[in-house]
Amino acid sequence: MTMLLYKTARGILYLLSLLPFRVIYMISDLLYVIVYRIAGYRRATVRTNLAHSFPEKSRAELRTIEHRFYHAFTDSIVEWFKLLSISPEEMHRRMQFRGIDDIEASIKTHPICFVYLGHFCNWEWISTMPSWFTPGYAGFGQLYHPLRSHFTDWLFLGMRSRFGAENIPKNEALRRILTMRDSGGRYVLGFIADQGPRWVNIHEWIPFLSQDTPVYTGTERIARKVNATVFFASVECPRRGYYVCTLEKMTDDPASLPRFALTNDYMARLEAMIRRHPERWLWTHKRWKRRHEDEPTQFERRNEKEAVGTQSKGV
Repeated sequence: MTMLLYKTARGILYLLSLLPFRVIYMISDLLYVIVYRIAGYRRATVRTNLAHSFPEKSRAELRTIEHRFYHAFTDSIVEWFKLLSISPEEMHRRMQFRGIDDIEASIKTHPICFVYLGHFCNWEWISTMPSWFTPGYAGFGQLYHPLRSHFTDWLFLGMRSRFGAENIPKNEALRRILTMRDSGGRYVLGFIADQGPRWVNIHEWIPFLSQDTPVYTGTERIARKVNATVFFASVECPRRGYYVCTLEKMTDDPASLPRFALTNDYMARLEAMIRRHPERWLWTHKRWKRRHEDEPTQFERRNEKEAVGTQSKGV
């Protein structure tokens, strides 16, 4: 019964995805009124995040960012479902990648390439990157956190894999990546690393958007272990429904960098991107629900041995 409901709902969404963009943006404008004006979806969280992140801005400036964010947010929602039916040709017009040649050059000598992403602009469309490479040139994958709703999980897994990317559950990431390294193939893997980690996964705090912020360091640790070349995905939205992702090389020798230097570089690039266009980041996340001063004193961290000597108050 669950699978039948899933197929029925997916079929309806597929039919909706066939609507032209001008129509789906009319739907987005309606969603904006419902989500923001009527339901006030996570509005308190958005306002708190913006106020703490930009203490230098006036109330009027923060409200402007807030309004623009919800418009961009509902645009992203309707754009996600276009992944169910959009043609590769149309996607290439709307989601462009710059720096593919640099990745191709890198994975000739470093068989695994990591790409740091953020919840910025339409991050789901980044999964179409494999269509920009020569077929069979490399394997592609993205780490993901399985969703609680089986229906939503199945739906997004289908959309994210449509253009050739493998979905790798976070808990299986290291084992799968080590298998990739030992296979002799070439791989490009995407990591969205701007969420708020749980206490057991916190090994580093850094200044980010005017706040002391815990960060995930797993991407860096795995990159050092498999000697991956690492890129950052810098994304812009020149106009509604069109995105440009510039792939910027961060390092081709992560093990040579001081511990957590790569993570700090990622967060600095992410912050610069957010400050240029703050309405494009996902402000509904409760990114700062854990504060440094509330950190428990007695608990066991994961991968503690890899982070010996890295805990420092007042970073």
